[in-house]
Amino acid sequence: MIRIQARTEPSSLMKVASPLLAITLTLIFGCILFSAIGKSPTQALHVLLIAPLADSYNIGEMFVKMGPLLLCAVGLSLCYRANMWNIGAEGQLLAGALGGSAVALYFIDSESSFALPMTLLAGIISGMLWAAMPTFLKLKYNSNLILTTIMFNYIALYLLIWAVHGPLRDPEGFGFPESALFSDNTLLPVLFESSRIHLGIVFALISGVIGWFILSKTHLGFQIRVFGADEPAARYAGFSGKKLSWLVMLFAGALAGLAGVSETTGPIGQLVPNVSPGYGYSAIIVAYLGRLHPLGAILAAVFMAVLYMGGDLAQIEMGIPVAVVSMFQGVLLFFLLACDFFINNRLAFTNQATN
Repeated sequence: MIRIQARTEPSSLMKVASPLLAITLTLIFGCILFSAIGKSPTQALHVLLIAPLADSYNIGEMFVKMGPLLLCAVGLSLCYRANMWNIGAEGQLLAGALGGSAVALYFIDSESSFALPMTLLAGIISGMLWAAMPTFLKLKYNSNLILTTIMFNYIALYLLIWAVHGPLRDPEGFGFPESALFSDNTLLPVLFESSRIHLGIVFALISGVIGWFILSKTHLGFQIRVFGADEPAARYAGFSGKKLSWLVMLFAGALAGLAGVSETTGPIGQLVPNVSPGYGYSAIIVAYLGRLHPLGAILAAVFMAVLYMGGDLAQIEMGIPVAVVSMFQGVLLFFLLACDFFINNRLAFTNQATN
Protein backbone atom coordinates (compact mmCIF):
# COMPACT_ATOMS: atom_id res chain seq x y z
CA MET A 1 0.00 0.00 0.00
CA ILE A 2 1.33 3.44 -0.97
CA ARG A 3 0.37 6.59 0.91
CA ILE A 4 1.60 10.17 1.24
CA GLN A 5 3.44 10.96 4.45
CA ALA A 6 4.53 14.41 5.60
CA ARG A 7 8.25 14.75 6.27
CA THR A 8 9.36 15.87 9.70
CA GLU A 9 11.55 18.46 7.97
CA PRO A 10 11.94 19.53 4.33
CA SER A 11 14.20 17.35 2.19
CA SER A 12 17.43 19.16 1.28
CA LEU A 13 18.06 16.60 -1.47
CA MET A 14 14.69 17.24 -3.14
CA LYS A 15 15.21 21.00 -3.00
CA VAL A 16 18.22 20.53 -5.28
CA ALA A 17 16.96 17.57 -7.28
CA SER A 18 13.45 18.87 -7.96
CA PRO A 19 14.34 21.23 -10.87
CA LEU A 20 16.65 18.64 -12.44
CA LEU A 21 14.03 15.91 -12.09
CA ALA A 22 11.35 18.22 -13.53
CA ILE A 23 13.51 19.01 -16.56
CA THR A 24 14.21 15.29 -17.10
CA LEU A 25 10.51 14.40 -16.91
CA THR A 26 9.69 17.26 -19.27
CA LEU A 27 12.20 15.97 -21.82
CA ILE A 28 10.70 12.48 -21.58
CA PHE A 29 7.22 13.93 -22.05
CA GLY A 30 8.55 15.95 -24.99
CA CYS A 31 9.83 12.81 -26.69
CA ILE A 32 6.39 11.21 -26.35
CA LEU A 33 4.66 14.39 -27.54
CA PHE A 34 6.86 14.86 -30.61
CA SER A 35 6.49 11.20 -31.54
CA ALA A 36 2.71 11.54 -31.28
CA ILE A 37 2.66 14.37 -33.84
CA GLY A 38 4.99 12.50 -36.19
CA LYS A 39 8.21 14.38 -35.49
CA SER A 40 11.59 12.89 -34.63
CA PRO A 41 12.09 13.35 -30.86
CA THR A 42 15.87 13.48 -31.24
CA GLN A 43 15.72 16.13 -33.94
CA ALA A 44 13.05 18.14 -32.11
CA LEU A 45 15.00 18.23 -28.84
CA HIS A 46 18.16 19.15 -30.75
CA VAL A 47 16.36 22.07 -32.40
CA LEU A 48 14.81 23.14 -29.09
CA LEU A 49 17.85 22.91 -26.84
CA ILE A 50 21.06 22.69 -28.88
CA ALA A 51 20.51 24.67 -32.08
CA PRO A 52 19.82 27.97 -30.23
CA LEU A 53 23.42 27.87 -28.97
CA ALA A 54 24.97 26.82 -32.28
CA ASP A 55 26.38 30.21 -33.30
CA SER A 56 27.15 33.63 -31.87
CA TYR A 57 24.10 35.33 -33.40
CA ASN A 58 21.69 32.84 -31.83
CA ILE A 59 23.47 33.17 -28.50
CA GLY A 60 23.00 36.93 -28.75
CA GLU A 61 19.30 36.46 -29.42
CA MET A 62 19.13 34.17 -26.41
CA PHE A 63 20.46 37.01 -24.22
CA VAL A 64 17.89 39.38 -25.76
CA LYS A 65 15.08 37.05 -24.65
CA MET A 66 16.73 36.33 -21.32
CA GLY A 67 16.62 39.98 -20.21
CA PRO A 68 12.86 40.48 -19.74
CA LEU A 69 12.44 36.96 -18.37
CA LEU A 70 15.04 37.58 -15.68
CA LEU A 71 13.76 41.04 -14.75
CA CYS A 72 10.24 39.72 -14.21
CA ALA A 73 11.42 36.54 -12.45
CA VAL A 74 13.54 38.39 -9.87
CA GLY A 75 10.57 40.50 -8.82
CA LEU A 76 8.26 37.50 -8.73
CA SER A 77 10.77 35.57 -6.61
CA LEU A 78 10.58 38.18 -3.87
CA CYS A 79 6.78 38.30 -4.09
CA TYR A 80 6.44 34.55 -3.77
CA ARG A 81 8.93 34.40 -0.91
CA ALA A 82 6.59 36.80 0.89
CA ASN A 83 3.49 34.75 -0.04
CA MET A 84 2.23 37.49 -2.36
CA TRP A 85 0.98 35.50 -5.35
CA ASN A 86 1.56 38.05 -8.07
CA ILE A 87 0.54 36.63 -11.46
CA GLY A 88 0.56 40.08 -13.03
CA ALA A 89 4.11 40.44 -14.34
CA GLU A 90 2.78 40.30 -17.90
CA GLY A 91 0.44 43.22 -17.34
CA GLN A 92 3.09 45.19 -15.47
CA LEU A 93 5.50 44.59 -18.36
CA LEU A 94 2.93 45.83 -20.87
CA ALA A 95 2.16 48.87 -18.70
CA GLY A 96 5.87 49.68 -18.59
CA ALA A 97 6.12 49.35 -22.35
CA LEU A 98 3.11 51.62 -22.84
CA GLY A 99 4.14 54.29 -20.35
CA GLY A 100 7.74 54.35 -21.51
CA SER A 101 6.74 54.48 -25.17
CA ALA A 102 4.48 57.49 -24.56
CA VAL A 103 7.46 59.39 -23.12
CA ALA A 104 9.78 58.16 -25.89
CA LEU A 105 7.37 59.53 -28.50
CA TYR A 106 7.27 62.85 -26.61
CA PHE A 107 11.06 63.09 -27.07
CA ILE A 108 11.01 61.90 -30.68
CA ASP A 109 12.14 65.29 -32.01
CA SER A 110 14.30 66.18 -29.02
CA GLU A 111 18.07 65.92 -28.63
CA SER A 112 17.89 66.01 -24.84
CA SER A 113 20.34 63.78 -22.99
CA PHE A 114 17.56 63.11 -20.46
CA ALA A 115 15.32 61.44 -23.06
CA LEU A 116 16.44 57.86 -22.40
CA PRO A 117 16.56 58.13 -18.58
CA MET A 118 13.10 59.74 -18.56
CA THR A 119 11.75 57.03 -20.85
CA LEU A 120 13.11 54.25 -18.65
CA LEU A 121 11.84 55.98 -15.52
CA ALA A 122 8.37 56.29 -17.06
CA GLY A 123 8.37 52.56 -17.79
CA ILE A 124 9.43 51.72 -14.23
CA ILE A 125 6.79 53.98 -12.69
CA SER A 126 4.10 52.60 -14.99
CA GLY A 127 4.92 49.05 -13.93
CA MET A 128 4.85 50.08 -10.26
CA LEU A 129 1.47 51.77 -10.66
CA TRP A 130 0.06 48.69 -12.38
CA ALA A 131 1.28 46.53 -9.48
CA ALA A 132 -0.01 49.02 -6.92
CA MET A 133 -3.66 48.73 -7.92
CA PRO A 134 -4.16 45.01 -7.17
CA THR A 135 -1.97 45.40 -4.08
CA PHE A 136 -4.29 48.13 -2.77
CA LEU A 137 -7.33 45.95 -3.46
CA LYS A 138 -5.69 43.04 -1.66
CA LEU A 139 -4.69 44.98 1.45
CA LYS A 140 -7.76 47.23 1.65
CA TYR A 141 -10.54 44.84 0.66
CA ASN A 142 -8.84 41.43 0.96
CA SER A 143 -9.45 40.69 -2.72
CA ASN A 144 -7.84 37.62 -4.28
CA LEU A 145 -4.44 38.77 -5.55
CA ILE A 146 -4.17 35.94 -8.08
CA LEU A 147 -7.45 36.89 -9.75
CA THR A 148 -6.93 40.64 -9.70
CA THR A 149 -3.40 40.48 -11.11
CA ILE A 150 -4.57 38.15 -13.89
CA MET A 151 -7.44 40.51 -14.76
CA PHE A 152 -5.09 43.48 -14.80
CA ASN A 153 -2.96 41.60 -17.35
CA TYR A 154 -5.85 41.70 -19.82
CA ILE A 155 -6.66 45.31 -19.02
CA ALA A 156 -3.05 46.28 -19.77
CA LEU A 157 -3.07 44.28 -23.01
CA TYR A 158 -6.21 45.91 -24.37
CA LEU A 159 -5.13 49.33 -23.18
CA LEU A 160 -1.91 48.89 -25.17
CA ILE A 161 -3.86 47.67 -28.23
CA TRP A 162 -6.14 50.71 -27.96
CA ALA A 163 -3.11 53.02 -27.74
CA VAL A 164 -1.40 51.65 -30.87
CA HIS A 165 -4.69 51.87 -32.77
CA GLY A 166 -5.39 55.34 -31.44
CA PRO A 167 -3.35 58.09 -29.77
CA LEU A 168 0.08 56.48 -30.17
CA ARG A 169 -0.37 55.18 -33.72
CA ASP A 170 2.14 56.45 -36.24
CA PRO A 171 0.29 59.01 -38.42
CA GLU A 172 2.57 58.06 -41.31
CA GLY A 173 2.36 54.31 -40.67
CA PHE A 174 -0.28 53.58 -43.37
CA GLY A 175 -2.79 52.60 -40.72
CA PHE A 176 -0.72 49.80 -39.16
CA PRO A 177 -1.24 49.45 -35.38
CA GLU A 178 2.21 50.60 -34.27
CA SER A 179 3.87 53.75 -33.06
CA ALA A 180 6.47 55.75 -34.91
CA LEU A 181 10.04 54.54 -34.64
CA PHE A 182 11.78 56.01 -31.61
CA SER A 183 14.63 58.45 -32.04
CA ASP A 184 18.17 57.27 -31.43
CA ASN A 185 18.47 59.21 -28.16
CA THR A 186 15.68 57.09 -26.61
CA LEU A 187 17.09 53.71 -27.69
CA LEU A 188 19.17 51.50 -25.42
CA PRO A 189 22.75 51.21 -26.67
CA VAL A 190 23.79 47.92 -28.28
CA LEU A 191 26.64 46.28 -26.39
CA PHE A 192 28.20 44.30 -29.24
CA GLU A 193 28.33 44.99 -32.94
CA SER A 194 26.53 42.58 -35.28
CA SER A 195 24.19 41.56 -32.46
CA ARG A 196 21.07 42.89 -30.77
CA ILE A 197 22.35 42.50 -27.21
CA HIS A 198 21.51 45.78 -25.51
CA LEU A 199 21.85 47.43 -22.13
CA GLY A 200 18.69 45.70 -20.90
CA ILE A 201 20.61 42.48 -20.19
CA VAL A 202 22.89 44.46 -17.86
CA PHE A 203 19.83 45.79 -16.03
CA ALA A 204 18.56 42.22 -15.69
CA LEU A 205 21.82 40.85 -14.27
CA ILE A 206 22.12 43.77 -11.86
CA SER A 207 18.55 43.14 -10.71
CA GLY A 208 19.45 39.53 -9.93
CA VAL A 209 22.37 40.65 -7.77
CA ILE A 210 20.26 43.31 -6.05
CA GLY A 211 17.50 40.78 -5.39
CA TRP A 212 20.02 38.34 -3.92
CA PHE A 213 21.53 41.08 -1.73
CA ILE A 214 18.11 42.14 -0.43
CA LEU A 215 17.03 38.59 0.39
CA SER A 216 20.31 37.32 1.82
CA LYS A 217 22.13 40.30 3.29
CA THR A 218 19.55 42.73 4.63
CA HIS A 219 17.11 42.87 7.51
CA LEU A 220 14.35 43.52 4.98
CA GLY A 221 15.17 40.24 3.25
CA PHE A 222 15.05 38.45 6.59
CA GLN A 223 11.59 39.90 7.21
CA ILE A 224 10.44 38.77 3.77
CA ARG A 225 11.66 35.23 4.36
CA VAL A 226 10.11 35.02 7.83
CA PHE A 227 6.83 36.52 6.67
CA GLY A 228 6.60 34.01 3.84
CA ALA A 229 7.53 31.04 6.00
CA ASP A 230 5.37 31.82 9.04
CA GLU A 231 3.12 34.88 8.89
CA PRO A 232 1.87 34.67 12.52
CA ALA A 233 5.45 34.48 13.78
CA ALA A 234 6.40 37.47 11.65
CA ARG A 235 3.51 39.51 13.03
CA TYR A 236 4.44 38.45 16.58
CA ALA A 237 7.99 39.70 15.90
CA GLY A 238 6.56 43.07 14.91
CA PHE A 239 7.08 42.81 11.16
CA SER A 240 4.58 44.84 9.15
CA GLY A 241 2.78 42.62 6.66
CA LYS A 242 1.34 45.60 4.76
CA LYS A 243 4.73 47.26 4.44
CA LEU A 244 6.38 44.08 3.16
CA SER A 245 3.52 43.43 0.73
CA TRP A 246 3.81 46.92 -0.73
CA LEU A 247 7.59 46.69 -1.01
CA VAL A 248 7.74 43.35 -2.82
CA MET A 249 4.86 44.16 -5.16
CA LEU A 250 6.22 47.59 -6.10
CA PHE A 251 9.69 46.09 -6.58
CA ALA A 252 8.23 43.41 -8.89
CA GLY A 253 6.21 46.01 -10.78
CA ALA A 254 9.25 48.23 -11.22
CA LEU A 255 11.34 45.39 -12.67
CA ALA A 256 8.51 44.20 -14.95
CA GLY A 257 7.96 47.78 -16.12
CA LEU A 258 11.69 48.09 -16.82
CA ALA A 259 11.48 44.85 -18.81
CA GLY A 260 8.66 46.27 -20.92
CA VAL A 261 10.28 49.61 -21.66
CA SER A 262 13.60 47.85 -22.36
CA GLU A 263 11.85 45.83 -25.06
CA THR A 264 10.39 48.87 -26.80
CA THR A 265 13.59 50.93 -26.51
CA GLY A 266 15.80 47.92 -27.25
CA PRO A 267 15.24 45.27 -29.91
CA ILE A 268 11.84 46.56 -31.11
CA GLY A 269 12.46 50.31 -31.26
CA GLN A 270 8.77 51.21 -31.22
CA LEU A 271 5.50 50.24 -29.54
CA VAL A 272 3.71 47.32 -31.21
CA PRO A 273 0.81 45.11 -30.02
CA ASN A 274 2.98 42.01 -29.59
CA VAL A 275 5.59 43.57 -27.30
CA SER A 276 5.70 40.39 -25.24
CA PRO A 277 5.27 36.78 -26.37
CA GLY A 278 4.29 35.95 -22.79
CA TYR A 279 7.46 36.84 -20.90
CA GLY A 280 5.51 37.71 -17.75
CA TYR A 281 3.84 34.30 -17.63
CA SER A 282 7.02 32.40 -18.46
CA ALA A 283 8.79 34.32 -15.70
CA ILE A 284 6.65 32.38 -13.21
CA ILE A 285 8.30 29.19 -14.46
CA VAL A 286 11.71 30.89 -14.33
CA ALA A 287 11.14 31.98 -10.72
CA TYR A 288 10.17 28.49 -9.59
CA LEU A 289 12.86 26.79 -11.63
CA GLY A 290 15.36 29.11 -9.93
CA ARG A 291 14.01 28.01 -6.52
CA LEU A 292 12.63 31.53 -5.85
CA HIS A 293 16.23 32.74 -5.57
CA PRO A 294 17.31 35.75 -7.66
CA LEU A 295 20.67 34.19 -8.57
CA GLY A 296 19.03 30.86 -9.38
CA ALA A 297 16.67 32.78 -11.64
CA ILE A 298 19.64 33.76 -13.82
CA LEU A 299 20.33 30.14 -14.78
CA ALA A 300 16.62 29.41 -15.13
CA ALA A 301 16.20 32.44 -17.40
CA VAL A 302 18.97 31.16 -19.65
CA PHE A 303 17.19 27.81 -19.96
CA MET A 304 13.81 29.41 -20.69
CA ALA A 305 15.36 31.80 -23.22
CA VAL A 306 16.87 28.80 -25.01
CA LEU A 307 13.38 27.25 -25.13
CA TYR A 308 12.00 30.46 -26.64
CA MET A 309 14.73 30.44 -29.28
CA GLY A 310 14.30 26.73 -29.88
CA GLY A 311 10.54 27.17 -30.22
CA ASP A 312 11.03 29.71 -33.00
CA LEU A 313 13.50 27.40 -34.77
CA ALA A 314 11.19 24.40 -34.33
CA GLN A 315 8.38 26.26 -36.10
CA ILE A 316 10.66 27.28 -38.97
CA GLU A 317 12.69 24.12 -39.47
CA MET A 318 10.26 21.37 -38.46
CA GLY A 319 6.83 22.94 -38.75
CA ILE A 320 6.02 22.27 -35.09
CA PRO A 321 3.01 24.39 -34.02
CA VAL A 322 3.66 27.13 -31.50
CA ALA A 323 0.98 25.58 -29.26
CA VAL A 324 3.15 22.48 -28.86
CA VAL A 325 6.09 24.58 -27.73
CA SER A 326 3.88 26.45 -25.26
CA MET A 327 2.62 23.12 -23.95
CA PHE A 328 6.23 22.04 -23.47
CA GLN A 329 6.81 25.08 -21.22
CA GLY A 330 3.57 24.49 -19.30
CA VAL A 331 4.43 20.85 -18.68
CA LEU A 332 7.77 21.96 -17.24
CA LEU A 333 5.95 24.03 -14.60
CA PHE A 334 3.57 21.14 -13.89
CA PHE A 335 6.40 18.69 -13.28
CA LEU A 336 8.30 21.27 -11.23
CA LEU A 337 5.34 21.81 -8.90
CA ALA A 338 4.77 18.04 -8.71
CA CYS A 339 8.40 17.40 -7.79
CA ASP A 340 8.32 20.25 -5.25
CA PHE A 341 5.50 18.42 -3.49
CA PHE A 342 8.03 15.83 -2.37
CA ILE A 343 10.19 18.43 -0.62
CA ASN A 344 7.75 18.35 2.30
CA ASN A 345 6.17 14.94 1.63
CA ARG A 346 7.27 11.46 0.71
CA LEU A 347 5.80 8.17 -0.42
CA ALA A 348 5.41 5.62 2.35
CA PHE A 349 5.09 1.92 1.53
CA THR A 350 3.20 -0.16 4.07
CA ASN A 351 1.96 -3.74 4.20
CA GLN A 352 -1.83 -3.96 4.45
CA ALA A 353 -2.95 -6.79 6.65
CA THR A 354 -5.33 -9.24 5.06
CA ASN A 355 -8.07 -11.11 6.90
